[in-house]
Amino acid sequence: MAKITPFHLAIPVSDLAAAKPFYEKTLGCTPGRFTDEWADYSLFGHQLVLHEDKNHKGHKHFNEVDGKSVPIPHFGVVLEWEVFQKFSQQLIDQNIEFQIAPYLRFEGLPGEQLTMFFYDPSGNALEFKSFKNMDQLFAT
Repeated sequence: MAKITPFHLAIPVSDLAAAKPFYEKTLGCTPGRFTDEWADYSLFGHQLVLHEDKNHKGHKHFNEVDGKSVPIPHFGVVLEWEVFQKFSQQLIDQNIEFQIAPYLRFEGLPGEQLTMFFYDPSGNALEFKSFKNMDQLFAT
């Protein structure tokens, strides 16, 4: 497997001033460059750029997966097991409203993972997950 390098993702937010505290304080992202119209962040070492679009409205569509309503589209990061546990507890302690609260999926099966879904203030869906065995990231 090739060495994994950071991804770059640019997303719209309806109010940059409201989004910045969420990404900085709630999620703990490290801020980088910014203007009045955009801001970039380190999201667990990946480059996330927020671009203000006053007309952006998060579109909520769901697909049923394992009996749960998974928001589509969504993005996030695959975290190490211990990092996921600590991060999810920090979100719980901040009273994040989860679309799907942290839970263990595929217990005892290939691809066993922890996962959770929630929204940012602009309605962008985020998923963070962790695999018990990272070698099973693409297990079937």
